Amino acid sequence: MASLKASTLLLPSSSSSSSSSWSSYCCSMKLNAAIHASKLPKVRFSVPKIATRKLVDEMNTRVAVCTNRVPKENINVLTSTPTANDVESRNSNTLAATQLIYAILEAVADRVEMHTNVGQQRDNWNTLLLNSINMITLTAAAMVGAAAIGGSGMPLLALKLSATLLYAAASGMLLVMNKIQPSQLAEEQRNATRFFKQLRSQIQTMLALGTPTQEDVEDVMERVLALDKAYPLPLLGAMLDKFPAKFEPTAWWPSHQLIIQKGNESHEGKQLETNGWSEELEAEMREIMEVVESKDSEDYERLGNLVLKINKILAISGPLLTGIAAVGSACVGNVAWAAVVALNAGALATIVNTIQHGGQVGMVFEMYRNAGSFFRLLKETIEAALEEKYLERRENGELFETKVTLQLGRSLSQLRDLARKSASFRNDGTAMDEFASKLF
Repeated sequence: MASLKASTLLLPSSSSSSSSSWSSYCCSMKLNAAIHASKLPKVRFSVPKIATRKLVDEMNTRVAVCTNRVPKENINVLTSTPTANDVESRNSNTLAATQLIYAILEAVADRVEMHTNVGQQRDNWNTLLLNSINMITLTAAAMVGAAAIGGSGMPLLALKLSATLLYAAASGMLLVMNKIQPSQLAEEQRNATRFFKQLRSQIQTMLALGTPTQEDVEDVMERVLALDKAYPLPLLGAMLDKFPAKFEPTAWWPSHQLIIQKGNESHEGKQLETNGWSEELEAEMREIMEVVESKDSEDYERLGNLVLKINKILAISGPLLTGIAAVGSACVGNVAWAAVVALNAGALATIVNTIQHGGQVGMVFEMYRNAGSFFRLLKETIEAALEEKYLERRENGELFETKVTLQLGRSLSQLRDLARKSASFRNDGTAMDEFASKLF
């Protein structure tokens, strides 16, 4: 604009200007236009800035609208991240539980070895004591026979004294052997070894499937302590009573009643059918529990009481017979029937001792007690599952049914047929004619 004004001032004021002055004016105009055209690239345009600002404002507006539609609580949850202390605490708790589980696993493996060794030792006790006592008894009977045939004077006294001492020693050894029941002790250790091996496998499965928690640690500890109480290693002060007043199954598991009470106190309300459970499955489990209680448990309790009575009679008869034989051997040569009593009592004592400890009656009693414990555990497990009204807290129904089937030695179809048969017999008012288990 300044150049235009300058060029206007150069115009002539008169109308009769010549052609030379007009041509010089046009040349100056072209020169000024060329000079200012070279400066045009230095001009700054603000249009792009306006467009960019509008785009940014529009994006901010959209984000604000979307943010207002999402509740602030959800935004906080999505944007919040665990602190370093929370992560460290969680990792430390997990690591501590895993370390405790591995420590318990080592202790369980050590108990497996201990119970195995002790079981072999006590089985050797049964064999050695049985053979030794029978040899002592037969030797004493042979001395009594030799004294009765033709002994007199000092030889007769030596034979009588030797036979009496051997019979007395046999009586004392039989009292100790019948008290501890080595065959039953060996069976206890075999059962303990089996249950500790089972617990070891379950711990290894737990570690393989996931990370253990503090509840898992407490549960495993309770099971280890329950097994230690059920099958003690020492004899003095902790040995199980070998002649209880009544047959009672051994409890090697923690009580399920605490689990039931905790489950019922924690929640209230009605739950839907979930976790593989249904009314038909619950009815089936109730029928199986009824058959186990009325047939299997009752039968093993009857057999256990019978074996217990037989074992008591044999445990009293053996030392009594050897004691009578000792008295009779001391009277040989003085009383006419003394040799007959000593010989016959010694022979009967050998027979009784062989039946009791050679036949391992104590082991049979422990086997029946273990079978009774198995059925009691199965019954309590089913009760605990059925009394837990919140189905999601139970074990999966299909898995639970499969485990019960395997424990009873049946197939799924056989188990369901047994439940239907039990319901039919109960409706008819007749007793069930079939046992639940096909293993025992």
